[in-house]
Amino acid sequence: MPPRSSESAIFSSVSPRHGHDRSVKILSWNLLHRGGVTLEDIVALIAHEKPDIVLMQEATKRIDNLAVRIGGHYARNPLPGRLHGLAVWTSIALRHPSITLTLQPGMAVDRLCQIIDVGDFTLANVHLSHGQLLNRRQLRRIGRALPARAAILGDCNLIGAAFLPGFRDVGPRQATFDMGGIVPLRLDRCFVRGLTCRAAKILGRAGSDHHAIAVRLSIPV
Repeated sequence: MPPRSSESAIFSSVSPRHGHDRSVKILSWNLLHRGGVTLEDIVALIAHEKPDIVLMQEATKRIDNLAVRIGGHYARNPLPGRLHGLAVWTSIALRHPSITLTLQPGMAVDRLCQIIDVGDFTLANVHLSHGQLLNRRQLRRIGRALPARAAILGDCNLIGAAFLPGFRDVGPRQATFDMGGIVPLRLDRCFVRGLTCRAAKILGRAGSDHHAIAVRLSIPV
């Protein structure tokens, strides 16, 4: 089934995961589409970190065999007119295919958000525009489309506070990107609503110009 697009609330309810541990470990990584991270790099990271979900930005067809290599489930949504886009890998089957949400376009790139129903809550995988007013408008559109329990992760290209009503910035506080090796910036973020972040850290970057980030999220008891 092809991805669908919507700008209204997409999932109105969530269902509990089985078992006592309802936390989910999520990684997010901008792969750098020119050169950048290889399929082997991603396989190695998953083997080491053992995440439930991996969100990827600037993903190209060179990683489309990820699920063939290690199992699990994979979906990629290219940006309009681009060879790269957003991708998700999960260790378990999703209840629904990922959905694409159209965002306000940037000067050079039309932007999408990849939305994933993971059962307990909904995830938004993002690679936002560089404009500091525009990317905040894009975040607000995403926030309005998500249910009460939600998380937004990815390369937000944000400098400073997000001003995203109802969401908390719970990702790692360290810089995730070095602009020309001169200015370290915290561009890769995690925003949550109705969820608790149990842990957050930055990881290596391999061939990318971004560090991967890892968070463990759960529903408050």
